[in-house]
This record gives sequence, structure tokens and C-alpha cells, in this order.
Amino acid sequence: MKAILIGILAALFFSVTFVLNRSMELEGGSWAWSASLRYIFMLPILFIIVGYKRNIMPVVEHMKNSPAPWFIWSTVGFGLFYAPLTFATIYGPGWLGAATFQFTIVAGSLLVPFLNKKTKQRIPIQGIFISLVILIGVFIMQIDHASSVPIVSVVLCVVPIIIASFAYPLGNRKMMMFVNGNLNSFQRILGMTIASMPFWFMLSIYGFATHGLPTQSQVIQTFIVAVSSGIIATVLFFYATEMVQNDNQKLASVEATQSSEVVFALIGEILILGAPLPSAVSFIGMGLLIFGMILHSVVSALANRKEIAFFQNVTQKKG
Repeated sequence: MKAILIGILAALFFSVTFVLNRSMELEGGSWAWSASLRYIFMLPILFIIVGYKRNIMPVVEHMKNSPAPWFIWSTVGFGLFYAPLTFATIYGPGWLGAATFQFTIVAGSLLVPFLNKKTKQRIPIQGIFISLVILIGVFIMQIDHASSVPIVSVVLCVVPIIIASFAYPLGNRKMMMFVNGNLNSFQRILGMTIASMPFWFMLSIYGFATHGLPTQSQVIQTFIVAVSSGIIATVLFFYATEMVQNDNQKLASVEATQSSEVVFALIGEILILGAPLPSAVSFIGMGLLIFGMILHSVVSALANRKEIAFFQNVTQKKG
């Protein structure tokens, strides 16, 4: 349960991304700058945090020994995750983007057999079925959204987020397996941020070519996103996934906590952007999201109790 609570806290800080990215889009800011500036701002902050404990050199050595995996999976986990997610804010409100991103719950489970071919691992079917409840909620909200906007806008909102939904767990888990506990969460995030910099520099060049320099408001808001979502939320989420990385069922439950981003993003948009309340249909979909998250938590707790009871019985028999 501790990992799940940390995951929910991470979702709170992650929701800042959806609210402020939507805010910058409504102000006319470039999605390319919104995406690239977040990671450019994260870099010096991470250097200060990791450097304070004198843990930079292990990261440098690890990257120097295996540059290709760092570059590939960092670009996937950070670049192909956040750029499409930011692009999608052009075509839908932040809370809807947060809702659609919950596809990552199923995406993470579907990727299980392909992540480590040396060890045979099965897709956690129980987790998949529970996640379908969440996806039905997402589907209901997207259908409701499609009734008020052109279908092209729906597609351009949904497809990039689905790409992001696969890229985030894929990059995160691949790097977690590659590092294999040799680096802590801050070190791993620093390494992934450094390795993804070529992608962000190229995207910022595109942003400059199409929109010129970012406005002062966009710079301030992306800095807030960098600290809240890029540093605090990412570290909390990575820490939560590392706590249960050897248990696919519990890992799926931790990833399911991110569905609470929808509620946090909706509240944020109403309070900060003055967004209207969603329709009753969308609230039904949102309710299914929350219900699915609770189911994941309950299943994780029951599995943990059974595991403890099993080891207690084994210990008593040996005694």
C-alpha cells in the first residue's frame, strides 16, 4: 500500500503538466517549447541535487560504458513520452489528455513479455481485466468529447497520447532493468535527461523556427512543470515502481494510481483556467477510472496479504 500511496502523490504533481500545458496552449505558446523547456530546465536542477551528494560520476561512468542503451531508451521514455503528450493539448482539455493517458496502465502490462526475454514472464491477466474498467471510462469520455469537436481533432488528441502511453513504461522499465539497482532514482533520471538532450535540442530548434522564442509566461510555467512533474512527480513514481519492480501485479497497481491525475487535472483546470464542468457522461467515465484504480489497489493489498501469510506458514513449519 505504501507504493500505491506514493504513486497517488506522484499523480498529484504530474497533473500540473496537463493543467499548465493546456494553459500555455490557450495563451498561444508553442507545444514544442512547452515540451523541450521542461527537460532543459530539469537538467541543472538534477545536477544540483545529484551533485550535492557527489553522485554524478557513477552516472557519467555508466553512460560512458553503454551510451547506446542510454540514448535509445531515454529518448523513448522521455522524448516519445512527453513530446506527443504536449502536442495533444492542442486538441483537447488537460483533464481529457490525463484520462486518455491512462492507457499506459494496459500498455505497461502488455509490454511485460517483451521486456525481458531471458526470463519467461506472463501478462498479468487479472491486472489487464481490471485495467479494462479504466479504459472503458476513457472511451466514454472520448466519445463524449467527439460529439462536440471534429473527428480529426479527436484522432490528433488520442493517437499521440497512445504513443506516449507505450513509450513511458517501455523507457522506464528498460532503463530500470539496464541500471539494475546500480543507480538511485535521481541518478537514473539525471542520466536519462542528459541522454535525451539531443531530442530536446532538436525540438527546441523546431519551436524557434515555427513560433520564435517562448514568451516570459511560457518560460515561467514550464519551469513550474519541470520542478513539479519533471522532478518531484518523476522521482516519486520511479521510487514507487522500484519498490515493486519484481512483482508484475503490484507494478500494474502502482501504474494504475496515475488514473487519479484525471481528477487532479480537472480540479486544477476549473480553479486555474476557469474551465467548465464536464458533462454527466464524462463524469460517468471518470467514475469508472477511479473505480478501476481502487480495484487495482484492493487486488494488490490482497496479494500482499496472501504472500505474507504464505511465508509465515512456511516459517512456522520450519520452526
